Amino acid sequence: MRLAVVGAGAIGGTIGAYLQRAGHDVSFIDIVPEHVRAIGERGLHVQGPIDTFTSHAPAYLPHEVRGTFTTVLLCVKAHATETAARGLLPFLAEDGHVVSLQNGLNEHTIAAIAGPERTVGCFVNFGADYLEPGVVHYGGRGALVLGELDGSDTPRLRALHETLCDFEPSAITTPNIWGYLWSKLAVGAMLFATALTDDGIADCYADSRYRPLFAAIAREVLDVALAHRVTPEPFDGFDPNAFLPGVAEHVSHASLDRMVAFNRRSAKTHSGVWRDLAVRQRQTEGDAQLGPIARQAAELGRRAPLVTRILELVRALEAGQRARSRANLDELEALRDAYETGAAAAS
Repeated sequence: MRLAVVGAGAIGGTIGAYLQRAGHDVSFIDIVPEHVRAIGERGLHVQGPIDTFTSHAPAYLPHEVRGTFTTVLLCVKAHATETAARGLLPFLAEDGHVVSLQNGLNEHTIAAIAGPERTVGCFVNFGADYLEPGVVHYGGRGALVLGELDGSDTPRLRALHETLCDFEPSAITTPNIWGYLWSKLAVGAMLFATALTDDGIADCYADSRYRPLFAAIAREVLDVALAHRVTPEPFDGFDPNAFLPGVAEHVSHASLDRMVAFNRRSAKTHSGVWRDLAVRQRQTEGDAQLGPIARQAAELGRRAPLVTRILELVRALEAGQRARSRANLDELEALRDAYETGAAAAS
């Protein structure tokens, strides 16, 4: 299997380096010239508590790629999906496929460009960061799940699973990839809220003042998923059933406790969203991840005030109009309380 990794940052760089070290024919493709140059000259260095090694695989800018690939692992940020998907078509084999190792529902975008028959879904939850050109940090293991968009079991799915087990031995396949992707969206919305502060993920989840808020954020996203007749799936401590309406508070707290424990085990203490805002000072995936949730909620006659406000706060942070602070969580908690009190009074 000849593999192209499009987007050699935190996710793509880590996975590609492991697969190349395991003996797979891997090529890195990235749009950042200095990153491509560093990989070509020194290799891609993976560091962190799990492993430290350097992968020596060829790296190219998109226009430099020659030949075609049967498998393309798409690992770019969600808002770059459309551009990247169109850019990879010249080197995607006619009988090839694109695997989305991203956050969000990017499989829809990829399928519209490459074709649904050439699109495979994937859910990832391990912790990694891009540190500098040619260097990524692998901070913590997490779930990796592969699935065909229609839920079928296919030879290519089994082959992909066997390959990606060389990165994550606990990787699995599923007939319900959309359930995992929607669950990750729920957790993703919670992560966006943590990125409104400078505190770590686990510290935010562990704070009893904000547990009702985080539960309510997840509930908004899961409500949209259920309206689409998607069955959300549990992973890495997150139990979607713990955040449904009417569930006892101690049940959601138990899931949050498990999520705290999962994040405490990782050397990656802050989300990629936080790094985009605080370290790299660039656009986040907010519009690509949270925007569709808010729009779909409105189309379905649901309300998503917390997701909508989180997106507004993220945009303000991106523009330098607001500071990262727990005051942002306090504002969201006040909104949650006012909304739930009003809803209860109306009923």
